[in-house]
Amino acid sequence: MALFPSRNSSRSRSSLPFLVILLIAVFFVLKVDVMISQSFSSARRNLENIPNGIVVNSDKSPEHDESPPTVIENGTFHKHIMVSWGDDRGKILEKGELLTLSLDKKSGSGFQSRKEYQFAKINMQIKLVPGNAAGTVTTFYLSSQGNKHDEIDFEFLGNSTGNPYTLHTNVFSLGKGMREQQFFLWFDPTADYHTYSILWNPKCIIFFVDGIPIREYRNLERMGVSFPQYQPMRLYSSLWNADDWATQGGRVKTNWKLAPFVASYRNFTYEGCIYSRFTSSSSCDTDPPPSTGNAWLTYELDKRSRIRMKALQKKHMIYDYCKDKWRFPKGTGPECKLL
Repeated sequence: MALFPSRNSSRSRSSLPFLVILLIAVFFVLKVDVMISQSFSSARRNLENIPNGIVVNSDKSPEHDESPPTVIENGTFHKHIMVSWGDDRGKILEKGELLTLSLDKKSGSGFQSRKEYQFAKINMQIKLVPGNAAGTVTTFYLSSQGNKHDEIDFEFLGNSTGNPYTLHTNVFSLGKGMREQQFFLWFDPTADYHTYSILWNPKCIIFFVDGIPIREYRNLERMGVSFPQYQPMRLYSSLWNADDWATQGGRVKTNWKLAPFVASYRNFTYEGCIYSRFTSSSSCDTDPPPSTGNAWLTYELDKRSRIRMKALQKKHMIYDYCKDKWRFPKGTGPECKLL
């Protein structure tokens, strides 16, 4: 059967394929970022992608429930976060404004951001696992992918009842980490929500707790120190069992009789340069970069803020890789001379 009414209509035959290609290209441009966001970490996930809205199941069984499902509009977590592993141990509640992760003997759970960032300021309120949390680790971090990945870590190492959590921080660049600093917090992180923030811009990385800077890692590439700035990163969080090392070097094990262990999250906000793998660029890649609302992109601690941070570290820091001569007998990186 002929595809065209007239064999003499060569012009129509030659233009039609280009029109089809153009329509396909337009559709591809509109959809590619969504496709990338949904499929980028599929190998790491045990769940299907969370849809844009969630369906609340009725108390009735499906066989007897003839009423339509109730669809809740997107809340903050539905828009920006997807539970990435742990089956139903990760839950988005309260119309998308509360997220919980849980850990039992079978599995932990985790989530990740839907978008990738090429620099960002991330804020999250977290309430950690209460009571005897020995052996558990709650993480909150930015990370890229691959063997030479970049990563900026908050890790909360649980402890037995009455003993403080250890706040563990680390910075990886091109796959190299071992830049740990650890703290005891000046409050009970399980009694209420507290805000943990990561500021990552071309000048520095700053860790904040309730708006107070506790650690700064500056861009010292001029001194030969690698700095994470060339790879886009996603936000991740997880709750998992690490009782082989997390509490007193693994001497205190997880008490599974107390499971499930639950950590809670709310009030997620961010300012960031959204990265597109389709264009290999970020939303801040203009010359000059957009200035409105982007003060975080050039922010760094001033002298007074750095003095206050040093005073806090003197009181609450319990480990600093820069002072660990046993691990680094040949000396640490040149950045330690400026810390």
